This record gives sequence, C-alpha cells and structure tokens, in this order.
Amino acid sequence: MLRMDRKGSLRYCRLQGPLGQEYLRAAGLPTKEFSTIVFVPDWAQRDRPDFRLRTEGIVAAMCACGGWGTFVGGVIGLMPNRFGNGCYELVARMRYHMFGPWRACPLPNPEWAKRFID
Repeated sequence: MLRMDRKGSLRYCRLQGPLGQEYLRAAGLPTKEFSTIVFVPDWAQRDRPDFRLRTEGIVAAMCACGGWGTFVGGVIGLMPNRFGNGCYELVARMRYHMFGPWRACPLPNPEWAKRFID
C-alpha cells in the first residue's frame, strides 16, 4: 500500500500500540485480534464509529490510494463479502508460510516513515 499510495493519503497505526488500542476500545472492537485490517476513513473524526474491516478495509484503503489501487480495489470489491473475507482469513492464517516470518527492516523510502502515526 505504501508504494501504491503515491499521494500519501493513508496513515498507518499499529493495532497493538497505544493509539490503536484506544481506537479499538472506543469502537467496541477486539483489542487482542491483530490478524485483520481496520480502515478508518477519517482519522481526524475517529470518535465516530466509521470503520471498515477485512476485505472492506482493503478495498477502501486501495481506493483511497487512487490510480491502480482504485482499479484493484474495485475488482476486489466485486467479490461477495463472504468469499472475500474467507480469502482474507486464509491469507491471514497462512501469511508466515506465504511471506516468511516478520522481521524489522528499514523502510526503502525514508519519506514513508512520516505516514506512521504510532
């Protein structure tokens, strides 16, 4: 998403971090489930219960990126939610097998660091 979002529209926050945990509690979402995406369309108005989870979150985030993201998000959005969320859950469970273990590494573009709010 960082590469796709050339305008720098998206901001990122760890669900495990203080801001992420505060948001999850306020929105009534699980505070120990980190295998999902929570997309908040307007972080400045995060007190409103306006968020998208899993496939809907991916679609909304990709569309917010613009360009190819809008196209890809639109295509993914054509899938029925049940199917899309099933695929999302499968990838979430198998991500370490597919992509390897998580490891900290520097961001390839130092400008991207400004997009992380937590």
